[in-house]
Amino acid sequence: MFLIHNIYRNKYFAKTYNLKKRELDIVVISDVHLGTYGCQADELLAYLHSINPKVLILNGDIIDIWQFSKRYFPSSHLKVLKKIISMASKKTEVIYITGNHDEILRKFTDTKIGNISLVNKLVMDLHGKKAWFFHGDVFDVSIQSAKWLAKLGGYGYDMLILMNSLINWFLVRMGREKYSLSKRIKENVKGAIKYISDFENIAAEIAIDNNYEYVVCGHIHRPKKEVIETKEGKCTYLNSGDWVENLTALEYNFKRWKIYRYSQDKILPFFPDEDLQDIHIDSILSAMAEIPQKKSS
Repeated sequence: MFLIHNIYRNKYFAKTYNLKKRELDIVVISDVHLGTYGCQADELLAYLHSINPKVLILNGDIIDIWQFSKRYFPSSHLKVLKKIISMASKKTEVIYITGNHDEILRKFTDTKIGNISLVNKLVMDLHGKKAWFFHGDVFDVSIQSAKWLAKLGGYGYDMLILMNSLINWFLVRMGREKYSLSKRIKENVKGAIKYISDFENIAAEIAIDNNYEYVVCGHIHRPKKEVIETKEGKCTYLNSGDWVENLTALEYNFKRWKIYRYSQDKILPFFPDEDLQDIHIDSILSAMAEIPQKKSS
């Protein structure tokens, strides 16, 4: 009931204040895992309705073909796909970079239909700086050497998310905060922490060797923006996170990258400068919206 209330409340707010969609240069989302129980499709759909990007980069694992089942693909998941197609029909360039859970699409790489293109990796020039986009599973040894084991882990992860959802259902009704089992496990298992650290460092090292200023990944479900420096140079490592646990995306505007967090940024505009966050919200809304005046009696 709380989620339904919030959805209607947000729709009423948008209608009342005529909030315009945020204009962005680039938006990156990854690890949506449509077709699984853990996918937060409603929240992603709300986010997509709030933005108007020139380029939308889908950085892998958008549709979870590993665990795809005809028995489970809710209408909300289908609406996400319809929304993305709708955005492409309205001049947004959509670039789908394949990941490991949708790797079957790699046989169609370099295919382009209208404003939608399918690739394995992408290099873009962003105001004179090179950005390298790829999903990140190429660094996962378990996927390369024992794919069946990685797939088994994928099923286990989905079951963990389903169990976590049930636990959170009870916690919310008891007035307590939600708890992330998988996140806690990842943060406390030394092997997982080392893998994530190695993943980030390897991505940065390869980017520096190729003179890329930005390297943008997904795969590990850990949103992050960090400047990584080695003896050879430095680059900005970025990870778009996921829409299962973190509900995050990357936004590029005003020549800057920002991590969008759904839990914190539902109606907040993109701030080109962190100092602007001190401006009162009423001033921000006045700049973003046309607030209807009450008729005098």
